[in-house]
Amino acid sequence: MSEPKTINPILKQVLELGPPLLFFVIYLRIRDDVFTFGGTDYSGFIVATLIFVPILLAAMGVLWWLTRQLSRMQIFTAFMVIFFGGLTAWFNDERFFKMKTTLVYGFFAVVLSIGLIRGRSYLAYVMSEMIPMKHEGWMLLTRRLTVFFLALAVANEVVWRTMSTDAWVKIETFGFPILMFLFLWTQIVALEKYTESDEVE
Repeated sequence: MSEPKTINPILKQVLELGPPLLFFVIYLRIRDDVFTFGGTDYSGFIVATLIFVPILLAAMGVLWWLTRQLSRMQIFTAFMVIFFGGLTAWFNDERFFKMKTTLVYGFFAVVLSIGLIRGRSYLAYVMSEMIPMKHEGWMLLTRRLTVFFLALAVANEVVWRTMSTDAWVKIETFGFPILMFLFLWTQIVALEKYTESDEVE
């Protein structure tokens, strides 16, 4: 197996955040249009979803080519996007793609819960190299992140069921990622006493 390679962090962010931003831009440009394929009319949202899938796969392909690694979370998210993007197009129903976010957050919450029941932090398994922290700290962060993922899953259900598609796209593209960043940042600061500073040094 090839050794992982490091790349410019800005390029890495572009490859990871670029596809959702492109989806947002494409959606804004074609949201009011109707496209006909094979005698069936498709909304701009569904067409934007179909365009988003190959963009995401291309970005992940470039990321893997440059780093020789992809996280399990990235692979799972890509699978969910492909699967629910396909269902959205097949049934011509945008609700499938909107439900994808609920299932992704719910899946992460379930996986972390299984680890907690076993007295382990699967989060530490993924992030321990980036943030050296004591076991107690990882368990606290995992419990809090599990609850946060559940809250996001519920929030997504409320948003797509009660708000417009425009509102969902904006919240999906910007709202949830910003909330995730703020949550992780505040938790890392709050759990600083559990970080293994001597090991870092």
